[in-house]
Amino acid sequence: MLKPIKPKRMSDQVFEQLKDLIFRGHLKPGERLMTERELAQELGVSRPTVREAINKLVAMDLLQHRQGQGTFVNPPTASAGKNPLTALMNGQDASLMDLLEVRLGLECNAVALAAQRATEEDIRELDKSVQAMAVAVGEGNLGSDADITFHMAIAYATKNIVQIHIMKNLYDLLFYGIQENLQHLYMEPMNLDRVLEQHTDIVNAIRQRDPDEAYAAMKRHITYVLDFFKTRKTV
Repeated sequence: MLKPIKPKRMSDQVFEQLKDLIFRGHLKPGERLMTERELAQELGVSRPTVREAINKLVAMDLLQHRQGQGTFVNPPTASAGKNPLTALMNGQDASLMDLLEVRLGLECNAVALAAQRATEEDIRELDKSVQAMAVAVGEGNLGSDADITFHMAIAYATKNIVQIHIMKNLYDLLFYGIQENLQHLYMEPMNLDRVLEQHTDIVNAIRQRDPDEAYAAMKRHITYVLDFFKTRKTV
């Protein structure tokens, strides 16, 4: 049976735009949003419309209100108790290696989907994250934030909302909950050069719409990280 087409509510459109900015990494954890008035003017909608969209994002733990300060993108630590992976890591003997092995399966499948579904905008975002990491490394920084943005951009490009949310929980834990372990990888310049090369190979495979090569490129990348930590355990 055919059903009448209903126009999308304005608040839903505002919600989608803000949510996409968070998942794409344009709005960083801890970053303050514009005020309701500023957002309403920028988007050409009413303040109640903006408020409704923001309240929905707060309910999803993507945003948080701070009395007298404004609305901020939720830092991972604020919702750590609601991250099922955090509960697992705290209650079991799960290790960084366990997480990386799971990441191997999740991200190889994700990048194959991304190679089939990524829009031109998605590919531009991936290019930007590779360039941002190169700049950060060139300035003597670790580049871990750009790395997060890169992998979340791949999850976003799958157009699979389950994949996106799973990866957000994984990266909140991997890069913020146990970041001190991962810093060993970023602190060796040779590793950063290799990671940048691997990211470039992944983007090129997505650009060429080649799921098999994208899968293989991601597998090489995560295996490289796995091998790095395996080697550290034996020295």
